[in-house]
Amino acid sequence: MSDEIHAISLADLPPIGRAVVTLGVFDGVHLGHRALLETTRDAAAEVGMTSAALVFDPPPDEVLRPGSRVARLAPLRVNARRIESLGVERVIAIRFDEGVRALTAEEFLDSLSPALVLGGMAISPRSAFGRGRGGTAERVQQLGAERGFLVRLVAPVEVAGEPVSSTRIRAAIADGDVEAARAFGVVPYLEGIVVIGDRRGRELGFPTANLRFDYLPAMPSLGIYAGRVTEAGSQVAAGHPALISIGTRPTFHDGAEVLAEVHLLDFDGDLYGLRLGVELHARLRDEQRFADADALVAQMRRDAEQGRAVLGMS
Repeated sequence: MSDEIHAISLADLPPIGRAVVTLGVFDGVHLGHRALLETTRDAAAEVGMTSAALVFDPPPDEVLRPGSRVARLAPLRVNARRIESLGVERVIAIRFDEGVRALTAEEFLDSLSPALVLGGMAISPRSAFGRGRGGTAERVQQLGAERGFLVRLVAPVEVAGEPVSSTRIRAAIADGDVEAARAFGVVPYLEGIVVIGDRRGRELGFPTANLRFDYLPAMPSLGIYAGRVTEAGSQVAAGHPALISIGTRPTFHDGAEVLAEVHLLDFDGDLYGLRLGVELHARLRDEQRFADADALVAQMRRDAEQGRAVLGMS
């Protein structure tokens, strides 16, 4: 179901019934998100209700700051799949627009009915929603007492003394700090449709799949990474090892656009037109300019050997 998810208006909410909910963007589904989602799941099970995550899409910042775009740690469909994997029964993407922006916290909760009867909510003490951010944890507790729904406060998860946030993770990824992102609970991820490039990689003996994105990804810093495929059609198993190049191919180009190219280790097949998702598990090196193609190929062979070692293949 998550593979087909798209944002809907509040008026189009499907019947959900009595539910314990949490709400947010949940980009990346990091450790802090997981704490909220798992609390929602467990609280719903305790009282015999449905657990539901209400996911705002696009991110509210894009509406609050017109013309801006938020780089995503993962596309909506992947975030929804991760939420479902935690045992949350319903994932509903709500289109965040000017209409939703104008609602007070009370009006937003009222708008969920009759499709969703609010039986409880999990919220972080630092979170707030609704016009003017009036839906603070304190206000939600007041509303719970007035309206008869349970409220579970979920303490922010901290790493190195600071709360985990999607913003911190984006910054770590932009620095190429894969280890920091993983410590926050998110493996850097890219997903796109495989398109035809200049086929130079195949000529050099290292064919690559060029990714075309239908979302704005949180791009890692330029360099070579080792990772694993999450999906690429039936001919590639999930977990297949790969090298991922984020760069401008400086050996052959000056001032070119940044591309994401994926070389599947020990694989030779046609991936054009397929949706390819990859996780980046380790950064191997910076992008470099080489004197000639032979020097580049020699380094690519070393990258492959190092990648295999990092991924536990040798």
